Amino acid sequence: MSNPRWHADTIVAHAGVGNDPVYGSLSTPIYQTVTYQHTSAGFGPYDYSRTDNPTRAALADVLGRLEGGAKASVFGSGMAAITAVAHLLRAGDHVILTQDVYGGTYRLFEDTFAKFGLSSSYVDTRDPDQVYAAFKPSTRLVFIETPSNPLLQITDLALMAEMAHAHHAILAVDNTFMTSLRQRPLDFGADIVVYSATKYLAGHNDVVAGALIAGNDDLAEQIAIIANASGGILGPWDSWLILRGIKTLDLRISRQEASAVAIAQLLNEHPAISVVYYPLLPNHRGQDLHLRQAAGPGAMISFRLSDESAVGPFMDKLQCIIPAVSLGGVESLITHPFNETHRELPESVRRELGITPGLLRLSVGIENQNDLLDDLKQALPH
Repeated sequence: MSNPRWHADTIVAHAGVGNDPVYGSLSTPIYQTVTYQHTSAGFGPYDYSRTDNPTRAALADVLGRLEGGAKASVFGSGMAAITAVAHLLRAGDHVILTQDVYGGTYRLFEDTFAKFGLSSSYVDTRDPDQVYAAFKPSTRLVFIETPSNPLLQITDLALMAEMAHAHHAILAVDNTFMTSLRQRPLDFGADIVVYSATKYLAGHNDVVAGALIAGNDDLAEQIAIIANASGGILGPWDSWLILRGIKTLDLRISRQEASAVAIAQLLNEHPAISVVYYPLLPNHRGQDLHLRQAAGPGAMISFRLSDESAVGPFMDKLQCIIPAVSLGGVESLITHPFNETHRELPESVRRELGITPGLLRLSVGIENQNDLLDDLKQALPH
């Protein structure tokens, strides 16, 4: 049994413990089953695994406790989770999103849900005046990332919650970069916390998953109904993998963050780099705000090479840091947002936002810090 007074690092270490009342297995059993035997009196606590599954329920329980939410629903991908958020809306509703939102989120609202009558506006959510001006009578959802992907823009969570609720809209916050160990959006008035659980929560680049944690019972029930009806749920084996990953979440993030601080400082002083985006750097817009609403800067860094033609040779010379999409795993990964994560955005929009060919996004892993620093030094233009 968990103690409600436990700190988050204890909760993650005990993720899934106590879910085997029959044999007392310390590891949550993988209930690899579709259906559940019952008596003539009716169903037991489970009837069909699309609706619920004991392994997935154990994962949802720990996610809800970590976030301070009512209940979590777990999905087959982060995009499936965001799709469930969109299913809370109706044709004719309007959505406000962070301007440099992840390309897959942009594609979902622009290419998929626009066909069903949803309209979207992309604004600099750092600027309250821009957000206020974007509201319409039909606005029913504000969807933000803070820090954003890939420019690590910082948005005021409490202010966004206040503005959204004043306009009878829901505030959903993609917290993938931070996790609940660094930032808890529900504490600042958000209604839904969104995760690509593929990233830091799983932590080992071996499972694709998503999660939503609602701030109240009514919203949590609506999301659970959507998950069951639409069927984009997570299987038991993948649920177990994320439970396994969560156990080391605090250790991983602490080590990744410590290395990220050192790497950001190195990059910030390197002559081949024109700008570094990292919340701990004094010149990062919103640094004070981020450190008020988050417990640390995280382990994601973006930076811009002065010479755009040097991007390819630089990435090819890296040895310890791996060029690949995704983030949050134990291995350090570097991504080219212009051609990869944000290629869905029109080129003119990418360039206007600052997602240019010279921009790179680095997810710092758990490797030895000196090895990472040395790798960057030898690969960067001299």
